[in-house]
Amino acid sequence: MPLPERQEAVALIAEANNAGVSLSVAVREVGICESTYERWRAAGGVDATTASPEELAAAIVEDKRLTRVYPTPPNALSDEERAEILRVCARSQYSSLPPAQIVPDLADQGIYLASESTFYRVLRAAGLNKRRGRVALPRKRSKPNHVAKGPLEVWVTDISYLPGPIKGLFYYLHFIMDLFSRKIVGYEIYENESSENLATVLKRATLNEGSLAPSILHSDNGSPMKGTTLMALCYLLGIASSYSRPRTSNDNAHMESMFRTVKYCASYPYDGFESLLAARVWIEGFVQFYNEEHHHSGLNFVTPNQKHNGEDVAILANRVRVYEEAKAKNPKRWIKGNTRNWEPVASTSLVPTNPDTSGPKPTTTQPDSNLTSAP
Repeated sequence: MPLPERQEAVALIAEANNAGVSLSVAVREVGICESTYERWRAAGGVDATTASPEELAAAIVEDKRLTRVYPTPPNALSDEERAEILRVCARSQYSSLPPAQIVPDLADQGIYLASESTFYRVLRAAGLNKRRGRVALPRKRSKPNHVAKGPLEVWVTDISYLPGPIKGLFYYLHFIMDLFSRKIVGYEIYENESSENLATVLKRATLNEGSLAPSILHSDNGSPMKGTTLMALCYLLGIASSYSRPRTSNDNAHMESMFRTVKYCASYPYDGFESLLAARVWIEGFVQFYNEEHHHSGLNFVTPNQKHNGEDVAILANRVRVYEEAKAKNPKRWIKGNTRNWEPVASTSLVPTNPDTSGPKPTTTQPDSNLTSAP
């Protein structure tokens, strides 16, 4: 850290410490640790108990590592040896090869100039270590940060395998869920997965919701989710497509949690479904149970349908009244004076965030542990 910034940091820490802020909190706000602050102060030779913040800052010395001239290591390459590496790599037989290919070929000729890593380091310093492959460079993708504050804002979708009657035969469960209410708005099982099948499920879901389409449809990067048929339907309905980052299942955690809930249901046939019709009959019963009867832990234990239709506000308000009446009858049982938090869940984030213990009950992406039965 340059001297002016170091002096300013020490002055701020000393001023905060004199005002009653603990040293550990003050140094953390500046971005250093206590040992670093003590080392800076000790190098200045000023007593922190008697000196003012300005005197402490003035006594701070400069970090000599910024101006130190480091000696050349005795085993370093000379300028002639570096130039020889560049000349060898520029030869016609080596100009299109990486050092991983050049170094072994030179060894076969009885020539050793430097190690493979040194070749890379010299070429990089000369600006000659460039990527020439046709494959696109990996790029960092931003985290999807959608927040649903009401129904029909964000839908999430995915496809999962269901075991068939024989080993190696699978059916494909296509699911679409409203992120805000966790309601399963679209579902179907097919013998294969495709963009056409998912588009059919999406079209059926919008019709079931009164011909209303969501603002965003989020999915992973699977080929059915990026197929032309589905993308064309989204464009026609005015739906913005959103995708998870590659190999990041947590970007669609609510959908992954839903599939775990399905497959850990007590009535789930682990030995496989007898037929496609049997799988469709079972999933229809599960969806009806899940939407209409299951009290979702992530919704403060109201059903997805109640949350989707806005009935949760009155239901949770009634629970508050019941608890307040019980508290009034026997207040000694409420040691801290607070009843259970029955606040409605105001919003749901696509990517799970750290729970806030001071606010309402946060949403959860864990499988529903109290789901033990289904039709």
